[in-house]
Amino acid sequence: MARVTVEDCVDKVENRFELVLLASHRARMIAAGAPITIDRDNDKNPVVSLREIADSTLTPDDLKEDLIQSLQKHVEVDEPESEVVPALSSAPQNPEAIGDIQFDRMTEEDLLRGLEGLVPPAETEDDSE
Repeated sequence: MARVTVEDCVDKVENRFELVLLASHRARMIAAGAPITIDRDNDKNPVVSLREIADSTLTPDDLKEDLIQSLQKHVEVDEPESEVVPALSSAPQNPEAIGDIQFDRMTEEDLLRGLEGLVPPAETEDDSE
């Protein structure tokens, strides 16, 4: 059994932390049943994944893309947009309905009287204690 270290893989993936992420993701894929691209030689899944990266049987870019897709909660699907889009018109559907619109008219005094009822009552001496 050949000993695989991080130094064997650093020339393929420069960042050690990214290498650990990619190798662990690949090890999980192998555990889930993904085919192995090299001989196992009684190695465990993390060692097999590091050996695959060191032997360049898998590209780090493919592993990175697969890792990103596995972590996404929403996968975007490119769907063709429909050619015909219904136009929205600002004109009313029934032209006769224009004359039937009723507006409420209120004077400024009526508005102020209505707002006075919404004002909280003044604070008394009993409330301040």
